[in-house]
Amino acid sequence: MALKIFFPICCSSAESGLLVGRWIPEQNCAVILAVAHFPFIPGQVKQYLGEVRHATGVEVSVLGSWTCSKPTEEGKSLDRFLEDLGAIFSHDPWIQLSKEPSSKFWSCAAARRRPGGGEGGETILVYYDQRKTMLSRLHPPRGPEAGEAASPRDLEVEDASELVAVFDTVSRSKVLFVKDRYDEGPVKLTHWQSDGVEASIIVELMKQASVPACLLLTCLLSLVSRLCQSRALTFWPLSFIWSKLSTCQQLRHRLQHLQDVSSTRKAPDQAQLMRKANIFVSVLLDVTLGILLMSWLYRKNRIGHLANALIPMADHVAQQLQDLLQWLMGVPAGLKMNRALDQVLGRFFLYHIHLWISYIHLMSPFIEMILWYVGLSACLGLTVALSILSDIIALLTFHIYCFYVYGARLYCMKIYGLSSLWRLFRGKKWNVLRQRVDSCSYDLDQLFIGTLLFTILLFLLPTTALYYLVFTLLRLLVVIVQGLTHLLVDLINSLPLYSILLRLCRPYRLASGVKLRVLEQEAGKPLRLLMQINPLNYGAVVQTYRLPTYSCYPKDSWGSLCKKLFVGELIYPWKHKGEKQD
Repeated sequence: MALKIFFPICCSSAESGLLVGRWIPEQNCAVILAVAHFPFIPGQVKQYLGEVRHATGVEVSVLGSWTCSKPTEEGKSLDRFLEDLGAIFSHDPWIQLSKEPSSKFWSCAAARRRPGGGEGGETILVYYDQRKTMLSRLHPPRGPEAGEAASPRDLEVEDASELVAVFDTVSRSKVLFVKDRYDEGPVKLTHWQSDGVEASIIVELMKQASVPACLLLTCLLSLVSRLCQSRALTFWPLSFIWSKLSTCQQLRHRLQHLQDVSSTRKAPDQAQLMRKANIFVSVLLDVTLGILLMSWLYRKNRIGHLANALIPMADHVAQQLQDLLQWLMGVPAGLKMNRALDQVLGRFFLYHIHLWISYIHLMSPFIEMILWYVGLSACLGLTVALSILSDIIALLTFHIYCFYVYGARLYCMKIYGLSSLWRLFRGKKWNVLRQRVDSCSYDLDQLFIGTLLFTILLFLLPTTALYYLVFTLLRLLVVIVQGLTHLLVDLINSLPLYSILLRLCRPYRLASGVKLRVLEQEAGKPLRLLMQINPLNYGAVVQTYRLPTYSCYPKDSWGSLCKKLFVGELIYPWKHKGEKQD
């Protein structure tokens, strides 16, 4: 097996010293993390690396020597001194890397030194960007990318465990990267943060400043959560209403998000940290869009214009429904309907429209005030405003929902009655205990009554089916409008905006794998490769970091939905009580 050495690019300009890193015997590879340069005392280096191992759990040790000196007498003596350090640290194999001024690229020569004095086998030197590897998170490869054949200019890493071990070693070595060559101490290191740690200091100061704000927000949210869970809101009428209103569902969802974001507990892994960042950006964007909507509504008295236009709009819809019912009570599309049943159903629905218009005109003095307070709720987020809009649509179209329920129940009763009587003609019956159709013998009176009822239901079915069809189409139109609103709410709730922005601005942070590019390949010299990070594609980013959300629409298949529509079963635009939320 070839010896693979992962060497950071940032250490190419380091002074001569010791190579500090981790040896992975399973893959026969060494991951160089830093260069400890002079002056140093070997005992103090061992003590410091022991502290790093205890703090990180990474088996960090001295793997070899790094020589970056000119070909002078002083440089040669330094090279001999570094070779002699192999007896002190006694790592097998002892890796020696040296600067090659004659090479076309900045490169190093690698050699293995065994106790017997023999040289090692083939050596592969892989240069990697330590900063990108440290900040990136590796995702397992998917699809045909993992099995693509390697080419001389674009080599895919086939051993995923080795790649995971390299990324894991660099990411877990944060303690080692705290000390650099400018610190006063017995050990001076060169690594990716040696030229700039100011940004890290600023981030730490911001983290310390956010702790009191998070504590205050956590206390407020816990108080609100206790008020929402009080016994007064758990009784039947209120609990049923809260479970069906989209606004309450969205507020509960956002309350959980704010509790997760304001929690002072440290995220256990990178996935939870990314989830908190996605939630924070989602809430921030939601509130920003809500404030923009609120400012637009209160500018130029748009609330008053909307309230003044609401009553004429309701009257216009009611008039259109009355015209539709008058058309159904006549000869719709030339169809001959049952006159008595047609008149009864038409007058019944006209009376409901009259009640609804009376209710709307009774509420007209309070509509502007209601809309004014509803507009204020947009400061809680655009999703809250859209949820309130969905609930308002549901309330304003409640009469259409009633028409749909009446028509569906009547149509469903006739469909099930006709199916039961059809089994009677075939000498069958439905066995309730066994849940199947069994044979049965009927006498003459039962067949006569069954024939009479079947004839009545069959001739009344076209009139009922027409009313059911019309009001089902109206109901589906309302459900489609509410469904589009809920889809927009779910999109804002679940879209991982932070991960998408991270993929757009810093694609190396989300890695799906690496690409190895050949830098130099000469006979008698180690193969030199450059490791480049392949970013995760946008579809995989959305699929991996998509936030869980609730759904207010049924999850039936198209076949099941068409079956329910055909037999007259009700279609509810909310989740059923027994279903589990996401």
